[in-house]
Amino acid sequence: MALLKKIWRIALDAFWQFNIDDGWAIASHIALSALMSLFPFLLILTAMAGIFGSANLADESANLILEAWPAEVAAPIALEIHSVLASAQGQVLTIGTVLALYFASSGIESLRIGLNRAYGVTDPRPIWLTRVESIGYVILGAISLLALSFFVLLAPLIWRTALLRFPAIEPFSDVVTFWRLAIVSLLLIVTLIVVHMWLPAGRRRFRDIIPGILATLALWMVGGTLFGRYLADFAFAYSIYYAGLASTMIALIFLYLTASIFIYGGELNATILKARALKQNAGNAP
Repeated sequence: MALLKKIWRIALDAFWQFNIDDGWAIASHIALSALMSLFPFLLILTAMAGIFGSANLADESANLILEAWPAEVAAPIALEIHSVLASAQGQVLTIGTVLALYFASSGIESLRIGLNRAYGVTDPRPIWLTRVESIGYVILGAISLLALSFFVLLAPLIWRTALLRFPAIEPFSDVVTFWRLAIVSLLLIVTLIVVHMWLPAGRRRFRDIIPGILATLALWMVGGTLFGRYLADFAFAYSIYYAGLASTMIALIFLYLTASIFIYGGELNATILKARALKQNAGNAP
């Protein structure tokens, strides 16, 4: 019981600190930046996939991104995403793609701002250096996503070949779906670890960021499920209020919810670190 009270107190303190640090306002900035960065990032994926000689990689990468979204949110925007991928000329890196790279990095910068505020740190580096770092994260993220997409595309082929040789394993066909979900989950976890450890100023140990990451994943799962259920019953309201912008507003609100939870994860880590430091100082006091 004492442990539960302690957990509740820390979670509540993190929420109040989230309010003090203007978490809601920063979450709206992250949500808008993420939505504005999504399509430039997809253009970068298309350009890189063209270099590797497979346009299907970009399409599969988009599917992996949307796989982490509730179906009610992903379905309306999926048509727009695949339309962009179909019309994009990804055979060569053009000036347009270079500009897309810059705009896509704005999404990374918004995450940096949110985590710097949550951890109570100030980045002393010049703006141009942090922007270059953000561009590096975009490129690294695109390459990693394309690599994962390659294995996702390859998995059904490997499974069909295995079925021809070993027909007895046919009842386990759902294993491909399992691995697809596992890849998406791994992608989310690795991304959270990277951004919490290295994106904001300062350095944190792995154990320092685990509580916030676990809370973020759990709240994302609960929040995504509840938001999906809400849309299943009331999605028509968005069509009434926003007409042709309904799918965009649904995506924006979902990203706002996601960003709020993400920042809260950072606040939770910071609250635990402060409590740990206070306890250590009290123990060292004469």
